Amino acid sequence: MTNQASDDSIRITRAPRIDGSDDILSTEALAFVAGLHRRFDERRRELLTARAERRDKIAAGGALDFLPETAEIRAADWHVAPAPAALQDRRVEITGPAAPPKMAINALNSQAKVWLADLEDAAGPTWENVIAGIQNLRDAARGMLSYTSPAGKAYALRTDVQRPTVVTRPRGLHLPERHVIVDGREASAALVDFGLHFFHTARQLIANGHGPYYYLPKLESHLEARLWNDIFVHAQDALGIPQGTIRATVLIETIPAAFEMDEILYELRDHASGLNAGRWDYLFSLIKVFRDRGAEFVIPDRADVAMTAPFMRAYTELLVQTCHHRGAFAIGGMAAFVPNRNDPEATAAAFDKVRADKSREASDGFDGSWVAHPDLVPVCREVFDAVLCDRPNQLDRQRPEVSVAAADLLDVASAPGRVTETGLHNNLAVAVQYTAVWLSGNGAVAINNLMEDAATAEISRSQVWQQLRNEVVLADTGNTVTADLVERLLADEVAALRASVDASIFSSYYEPAAELVARICLDEDYVDFLTLPAYDLIVEPDAEVAA
Repeated sequence: MTNQASDDSIRITRAPRIDGSDDILSTEALAFVAGLHRRFDERRRELLTARAERRDKIAAGGALDFLPETAEIRAADWHVAPAPAALQDRRVEITGPAAPPKMAINALNSQAKVWLADLEDAAGPTWENVIAGIQNLRDAARGMLSYTSPAGKAYALRTDVQRPTVVTRPRGLHLPERHVIVDGREASAALVDFGLHFFHTARQLIANGHGPYYYLPKLESHLEARLWNDIFVHAQDALGIPQGTIRATVLIETIPAAFEMDEILYELRDHASGLNAGRWDYLFSLIKVFRDRGAEFVIPDRADVAMTAPFMRAYTELLVQTCHHRGAFAIGGMAAFVPNRNDPEATAAAFDKVRADKSREASDGFDGSWVAHPDLVPVCREVFDAVLCDRPNQLDRQRPEVSVAAADLLDVASAPGRVTETGLHNNLAVAVQYTAVWLSGNGAVAINNLMEDAATAEISRSQVWQQLRNEVVLADTGNTVTADLVERLLADEVAALRASVDASIFSSYYEPAAELVARICLDEDYVDFLTLPAYDLIVEPDAEVAA
């Protein structure tokens, strides 16, 4: 299939034919995306290079600290633009992929205040998912989204409840979209997602009394926030939409961004609505950035790292303080526990753990938080209702008593917990199982009653790499993490999966997933994102197209 705008230098290539895609990939829509690419892609690439250069300096012993050159911004008195009515109350936000219509409808019927419609970590980037996600979001904005399952069960938007405000998360700046080629070069996945969504939904969302609202993932600096702000300004001008209509919530899910929260809000101040504590990617980023700085940055088993660990407390308390000082909302992160309707005990345990997590966030001053399952919406809402009462948020809680230094954010060594062989085995199991599901097109899956997405898979494989390079001695067995041990445990996991998974599914997804996990865990060179080599298994690079 090849679609193209009036300009032959814009094309859709190597993509399967998808019903209804001609409208999504119209000449006008592709031209809009191409305009974004031509204006902003070179800056995006330069910023990715700057990321790598900063990481190299840290690997060589450099410090990560609050920026001296932006001290005046941190000291000045300024606020972000007041939030529109649709974003004033965010006490419970449900997250989930935009692509499967059933899940989108369930999220929209969940009675959450916000739906994070995910085109990123919870969505496998097959071309079908990319197009379906935009189609579903367009149809949802029109109130026309419906679905009938192969078994004949009908799903439709409820008319008796208030639907959540939709906040869409495009893919990160680091990811390519190989099906969209502009001037002979792969387009940025972030620009494709944002461009198609904004083009097809902005005016309808405004007519609905909402607006085009976004979650921005994986930012590492205020300069990346400045890029997004310039993208927003250009997009609004291009479609004749008033400046400031777009609103963005930035996920603080990288350790460099934790040192630039004020600056990120400042760059986006006309379009910013808040920051989110993206805890799982944040842990992944800590491992990635400090992976070769020795034992002091080796994080315990993921199951042992609670939000009460000192370095995580510093991160979340600084986020709340920063947001409320600037008039922005502080949104809590995802508790990974999910209910299992076939296991009442597991469900009760999940409810208790999520309630405790959300109670901590509400008492700390967060204005709302995330859940990953419709059954958890009432739990989160109940907790925040008790704290907020008739208030829509708690922006008035300034947290002047909070004082966080750079050393507090980097104090990984004080985290309680152990590194164990059980944890190593679990990391390999999660990495393989999640990658297999991702390759099949599904970006989120419950494994052992925990919701796993790309972020948790990234933690899992990164911990293996870090433990191996630091020759960590495992607390439960006394074994040293070696390549032989990793290979043996991985072989055990693969054998168990081979025995429990359909043979054709195993060969199509689990076998290549295991090979990929083995390679990126055992290779001397660290792979920045699991999803980059995994994307090669979904869409092979085109030798004639520049990456």
